[in-house]
Amino acid sequence: MIPAPSDGQVATVRAFNRFYTRKLGALDQHLLDSPFSLAEARVLYELAQYDAISAKEIGLSLGLDAGYLSRIVQSFDEQGLITRTPLPTDRRQQQLGLTAKGRQAYARLDRSSQKEIAAMLAPLAPSVRDRLVGAMTTIETALEPQQPGRSPVLLRSHRPGDIGWVVSRHGAVYAEEYGWDVSFEALVAEIGAQFIRSYDPAREHCWIAELAGEPVGSIFLVKGSDEAAKLRLLLVEKKARGLGVGRALTEQCIRFAREKNYRTIELWTQSILTAARDIYARAGFRKIAEEPHAMFGVPLTGETWRLEL
Repeated sequence: MIPAPSDGQVATVRAFNRFYTRKLGALDQHLLDSPFSLAEARVLYELAQYDAISAKEIGLSLGLDAGYLSRIVQSFDEQGLITRTPLPTDRRQQQLGLTAKGRQAYARLDRSSQKEIAAMLAPLAPSVRDRLVGAMTTIETALEPQQPGRSPVLLRSHRPGDIGWVVSRHGAVYAEEYGWDVSFEALVAEIGAQFIRSYDPAREHCWIAELAGEPVGSIFLVKGSDEAAKLRLLLVEKKARGLGVGRALTEQCIRFAREKNYRTIELWTQSILTAARDIYARAGFRKIAEEPHAMFGVPLTGETWRLEL
């Protein structure tokens, strides 16, 4: 039988709640100097993650009262932020999606949130940041270990040894799953070496996804020009697929690019990489060119995709 929590443990959690709420400014009437309340911002975030989602699903995900959520949805509708389409299987339910105006509102809110949290973390040493984010992940997974669709994955900045891991795993995974030869690993090694040699932390970044302390994914955002960034080397290990890791890594790249005032992001992928292509399409990338090649020992069709920020 699990013993009851002590009064001291309860007091510590309550004190942390008060501290964290105050630290993030969540008690402000409007969030991040936007016209949205905290609840409205949470609904806007949920809508931005899907092409279409029902109000019922949002309510269940956020634990919001149905009447309160209905008023938020009505307000968004009146502001032209959302679309509403009856479900074919149940016309009493509606599928909700963001309009172009809604996505612009979300992008502004997302940029503000990114800048505020970055400013909070900036004075901390990298090792302290990693401990802080790791502790947050521990809290989340301890309190909601069985929540469907949530990933216990930590995204962190690259450290010494990570680029070698990226090269090794790209070579092994693509050889095993697609039959690509060692020339692909050589290309990844060249990209990794160039990133290390010319790394500009003000304009570029690499993120490593960790699951239970083990690296399971990677992505790079590098400078192509002052206005154009490049997304490179998205990888998700088989054991971490289905957890939303690829989408989280891609969204992190997009947030960073917007924060650094890039106007576009381009990437090069292959037509057979359907899971990655789906992630890119859902994030708003569009294919702008394609060309057949056999660079990696097998016939492929390379594709260039672009996102206008």
